[in-house]
Amino acid sequence: MEENKTRDIKEASEGLEGDNERGEEEAGVEVEDFKKLYEASLKSIEEGDILKGIVVAVDPEYVTIDIGYKSEGQITITEFKDKDGNVGVRVGDEIDVLLEKKEDDNGLITLSKEKADKLKAWRSVSKAFREGEIVDGTITSRIRGGLTVDIGINAFLPGSQVDIRPVRNLDKFIGRRFKFKVIKFNKRRSNIVLSRRALLEEERKVLRAETLKHLREGEILEGVVKNITDYGGFVDLGGIDGLLHITDISWRRINHPTEKLSIGERIKVKVLHFDRERERVSLGLKQISPDPWEEVNEKYPIGSQVKGRVVSITDYGAFVELGEGVEGLVHISEMSWTKKIKHPSQVVDVGDIIDAVILDVDVPKKRISLGIRQVEPNPWLLIEEKYPVGTRVKGKVKTITDFGVFVGFDEGIDGLIHISEMSWTKKVKDPAEIYKKGQEVEAIVLNIDRGNERFSLGIKQLTADPWEEIPSRYHIGDRVEGKVTNITDFGVFIELEDGIEGLIHVSELSKEKVENPSDVVRVGETVSAMVINVDPKERKIGLSIRSLKEKDEKDEVKRYMASQESADPSLGRLIQEEMEKKARKEEQDKGKEEQDKGKEEQDKGKKAEESTADSAETPSDQGTQGET
Repeated sequence: MEENKTRDIKEASEGLEGDNERGEEEAGVEVEDFKKLYEASLKSIEEGDILKGIVVAVDPEYVTIDIGYKSEGQITITEFKDKDGNVGVRVGDEIDVLLEKKEDDNGLITLSKEKADKLKAWRSVSKAFREGEIVDGTITSRIRGGLTVDIGINAFLPGSQVDIRPVRNLDKFIGRRFKFKVIKFNKRRSNIVLSRRALLEEERKVLRAETLKHLREGEILEGVVKNITDYGGFVDLGGIDGLLHITDISWRRINHPTEKLSIGERIKVKVLHFDRERERVSLGLKQISPDPWEEVNEKYPIGSQVKGRVVSITDYGAFVELGEGVEGLVHISEMSWTKKIKHPSQVVDVGDIIDAVILDVDVPKKRISLGIRQVEPNPWLLIEEKYPVGTRVKGKVKTITDFGVFVGFDEGIDGLIHISEMSWTKKVKDPAEIYKKGQEVEAIVLNIDRGNERFSLGIKQLTADPWEEIPSRYHIGDRVEGKVTNITDFGVFIELEDGIEGLIHVSELSKEKVENPSDVVRVGETVSAMVINVDPKERKIGLSIRSLKEKDEKDEVKRYMASQESADPSLGRLIQEEMEKKARKEEQDKGKEEQDKGKEEQDKGKKAEESTADSAETPSDQGTQGET
């Protein structure tokens, strides 16, 4: 109104000055009055004021503005162009401008739209800071420590104030428009600091209070995935975040939450646990759908054959997915009937589709035991039918050990020939000296232990046991000859024939006490001895040089006595009595000596004899057959 009034006064004043038809007195009085009114109106316009003006002309370089002053002002066209170069003003538009100077050298007033906009913006920001009002702005660029925001003038948005949670990628906010709160204002330093986080926290506080009123365990809510970690995802339920643990995302095994979740996604979750005091919420996604283990007994009965996908491999077995959220374990021991599997990866790989048999189901513990080998017939059942005990078989040597050799058969089963079953008479110390890998051998089936998966073979059983005839060929009191093959502390071994040895105990080497048997005989020497013991069960023949000499002496005395009796019978009787008395005394001394040695020497002899030969295999040794 005041501006229009000023314009009217100006026009009226100018019109009066050009009117020559009126009288000089009348005109002078009226012009004077109008001049006073016009000057009074101009006094209200000061430099630095923001005024409203009308666009009266738009040309390529300037925009002419009439603010109701005695002269018009011009503003460069660049102040009206947007970032694309388009002019955003037309003739007749009303705009705010800043009066910089009332008149320049050309008599024109100096105006600025940009400065007017900035001054208004500073005033608006100052008011928003004082009264806590909200300002709108567009994020224009990224600078050190944060972002630049255009709110009419440039303001600083620190990176910590962009969101409630730390933001790693600030660039994604550039070009977007948000509401902000002014948290710092200093016009003198041109310093304006904004915060988006403060507004979000205020909004979140209101939502949190409302959400907590209605939050209950077992309730199904909708939320937004705000963050994802290796162990799960955080879901915003409305002012409060809940943890969706990786184990509660899917009934199926997943390696990372990103396989099922993405930031910003809206999902429905079930409240599993709510700690109202600590305001902690545990959520579940898989619990919205039925537990697949509820139907496991019906879908996977024990003994049924199923197909599955290998999803994980460990040192002790492989986990196989049978269906959504249902997995079973194939233990390494259930992968092969015959092979010793060192690692499951020798049999299966992740992603393989395999056939397996259900061995056991434990629904409460959510465990299913599977077997791969059960898909094929058990070869131990076949081999028992194909090779009954006593059967003569042929196979190739696959493995040689210190305690025997393993012979392979077409069924994939290995049979063990223990060193004790290789010869009736010879003591085999190293099977590798006799057999080579890949060599074909013939043997007799001795035993099949299906439970412990052991297949025992024997080579010596291919021929008759020579010890069965020993008692009929060697009698106590017989005189034998043999070659010394071994000398020990407890006695001397004599080879009587191929594979048959006898032992002369150290006490049977001489009538005198022998400390070192090597002082009496040497290896390779041929000696004569008397058979004093035959034990076919223990496969032992006891020999004695001392007894043989005593027998020879007695025989010599008998022959001598016989010759003397024919000459002088009384003398012969006396000599015989004396000899008998001497023999009885020697027998008594011998008995006492042997009694003193007692069981100690016998045990020592037995132990030393066994140390010379390889001991028979124990059941624990044979247990390695199944492992091999």
